[in-house]
Amino acid sequence: QVQLVESGGGLVQPGGSLRLSCAASGFTFSSYIMSWHRQAPGKERELVAAITAAGDKIDYGKSMKGRFTISRDNAKNTLYLQMNSVKPEDTAVYYCNAVSRLGDYWGKGTLVTVSS
Repeated sequence: QVQLVESGGGLVQPGGSLRLSCAASGFTFSSYIMSWHRQAPGKERELVAAITAAGDKIDYGKSMKGRFTISRDNAKNTLYLQMNSVKPEDTAVYYCNAVSRLGDYWGKGTLVTVSS
């Protein structure tokens, strides 16, 4: 059974940092492109960052580059998102996604709230 379980969300003050994790199971993690997406209330889901299966290429959404860092540990089947200098507009549910020609899987999300 495929599972993607996000964790690490919560309440953080503007300018603070947070690290999200996505634990994967039930598929060959190291063969999948992994990404983080987010959806704020009343808005469409958007790409935060994506990383290739080998971790050799990374892309970021426009407003995230320079503040967020995506990484993966294929030995631990885990995807990470380090969020620094967060802003109130970063408030959203953050989702983990795994995609390859064999499948497209989503986690249930973790809520990040940026507020003082």
